[in-house]
Formats: sequence, C-alpha cells, structure tokens
Amino acid sequence: MLRCFAILMGSKRSIAFFFLLISSACGVAQKDIPDNLPKFDNKTIHFGFSLGGGLNGFRLDADLSKSDTLVKIEVIGQPGFNVNMVGELHFGPYLGLRFTPGIGFASRILRYSFANSPNQTQFNIVDRVIESTYIDIPLDFKYRSKRVNNFASYVLIGGRYSIDLASQENTDNQVDDRGEFVVKLKRNNYNFETGVGFDFFMEYFKLSFELKFAYGLNYVIVHENTRFAAPISGLHSRIFLFGKNIEG
Repeated sequence: MLRCFAILMGSKRSIAFFFLLISSACGVAQKDIPDNLPKFDNKTIHFGFSLGGGLNGFRLDADLSKSDTLVKIEVIGQPGFNVNMVGELHFGPYLGLRFTPGIGFASRILRYSFANSPNQTQFNIVDRVIESTYIDIPLDFKYRSKRVNNFASYVLIGGRYSIDLASQENTDNQVDDRGEFVVKLKRNNYNFETGVGFDFFMEYFKLSFELKFAYGLNYVIVHENTRFAAPISGLHSRIFLFGKNIEG
C-alpha cells in the first residue's frame, strides 16, 4: 500500500513538473519577437538589388500546312539568369510602386520534326536554339499584407518592356554555321507580369523571395519565308522567374 502511494505521489510530481515545463515554454513563446527594421515602412523610397533565375519559353501558334514535310514544332524551355536593381516608392505601409531594371539572359529551343517517309514513321529532328540578352524594364504595383513580427507576404501586378540586344531582326538572310536559316526575334518585347512574394525583415536588411510569371503581349517572331519561320503564325514569350531580393 505504501509502495503504491509512493508511486502515485511520484507520478503526481512528474505530472506537475511536466505542466510546469509547458507553462514556461508557453510563456516564452508568448513573448513578443523584437521587430527588425521598425522604421522601414516609414521610408518614402528604398533601394536594393535582385538575383534570380527562371525558365524561358514560348507560346507557339503554328500552321503546319505551309510545309509539306513538317509534322510538329515543339518549344523546349531553357533556364535563364537575371540581375536587377530594385527601387520601390511607398504609397503607404501596404501599397508600393516597384521599378526593377536589369539584364537577363535567356535561351529557348524550337524542335522541328520533318517526315522522312510518306507514312510519317521516320523523322528528321532539327533544333533551333534561340538565345537572347534582354535589357528589362519592369514596373509593378506591389500590395503587401500586414506585417506579422518580421514576416509579410505580397502580390505583384504590372508590365515589362524588354529590348533584345541579340535580336537579328534587321539582318538579311542570316544563316548559322551549318548553312541553315536562323529564327529571328523582334528587338522589342512587351509583357504582362504578375507574381507573389514573401518579405523577411532581418536585422540590417529586408530579404525577399518572389515568383513571377511574364507573358508576352506582342508577336516576337520575324516572319520570313524560310522552312523554320514560315510555319510559325504567332510566337509569344513566356517566362517563369524566381528571384531573391535584398533591400535596405
């Protein structure tokens, strides 16, 4: 009997000690986390820089009837890289206008399948690699959520004007080292873009991660009467971008 009482008392002490630990942990968890950069939202404008990558591709409209042997055209997206400056004009704690000019490097592949036999059982696959170097001039509205301790989320919507420095729009009868005509892109590209992101307020700067999607509004294909360009009736750029921003 005494042994059972001792065990019971020991259990009660263990339970009491366990609840004491939980109470202490809850008390620590309920303490306010110090706000980093408490005056950040009071700034009218702030600056920073962004490094990012992405997947570059096209939305393709093709008319295969313009070729006797062409069976299919595929777009194969390729990774890219971009570096941008960041400037944001604050209209309040939640709304801002972001200007993020920079330079981007993109590559895409157009894969053509030509039939080598009348019954289309054998194909000749030809890849056209299209590379671009863009001067990007994006302008977006940013709407941010209420800051919770040192975290906030946001959405972006806006537009982007891009100049393709590698464009061969104004060259005549340009061929590659294999004697094949290249697929030319226009120099100017206009995009609608939208995205989401997350702000983390650190001790000395704000770190953000964002994902954006840019969709070309204008046709970028230069129409020519070659076996690669003629079957393409429309070509819009499509870009998925992932960026890391550091702002002060």
